[in-house]
Amino acid sequence: MGDLVTYEDLVILVPMLGRREQVRPLLASIEASTPGCRVLFLVTPNDAEVISELTRLGQEQHTVPRRPRGDYARKINTGYRISREPWIFTGAIDLRFHPGWFEAAIAKMSDTIGVVGTNDMGNPMVIAGLHATHFLVARWYANIGTIDEPCSIFCEQYAHEFVDNELIATARHRGAYAHADDALVEHMHPHWGKGADDLLYQQQPSRMRIGVKIFRRRAHLWES
Repeated sequence: MGDLVTYEDLVILVPMLGRREQVRPLLASIEASTPGCRVLFLVTPNDAEVISELTRLGQEQHTVPRRPRGDYARKINTGYRISREPWIFTGAIDLRFHPGWFEAAIAKMSDTIGVVGTNDMGNPMVIAGLHATHFLVARWYANIGTIDEPCSIFCEQYAHEFVDNELIATARHRGAYAHADDALVEHMHPHWGKGADDLLYQQQPSRMRIGVKIFRRRAHLWES
């Protein structure tokens, strides 16, 4: 990592919805890989157990009212808007950051590349470099916004799934996307045998059916 980029230039945004037991493992992996970066948790106001755990650990948190659709995207967008660091990571609680991930992602950035997908070490499409679910985003790119919403990283029309597909499609359309195979941010997802199943994971298929319809309906925006 060059002299012009330090870990203090990075904010990791972590939207929360339950799963307080995963806070400490996530923080341990961040401390081991990017010590000194800012970690900002975006929480639902009535998520008492999560708020209590973050408060006990002295973690920075900001409440974002939950709505039926777009909760993850809204929390990420809120975190981007209230932070100032030049590098933004669109995180989640079920991640494990491996040392060197930030340096590998930064190496892909340029004057034109503003979104870099990381390797989740589980999804075959991600491992092949064809997709990503979590990203390092340059603030200058976030300031441009989605294809139809300025100053937004993710489109808030999706329930959750397919916000990543739209981010990639839009960034590719703009010539601003790259994938970093060696930026290892492991997704501890039950689909890859790395985490326990719960209700949020079990609801994923229904959310994906909704998400793909929205994605197809919006595709003309970046394909034209």
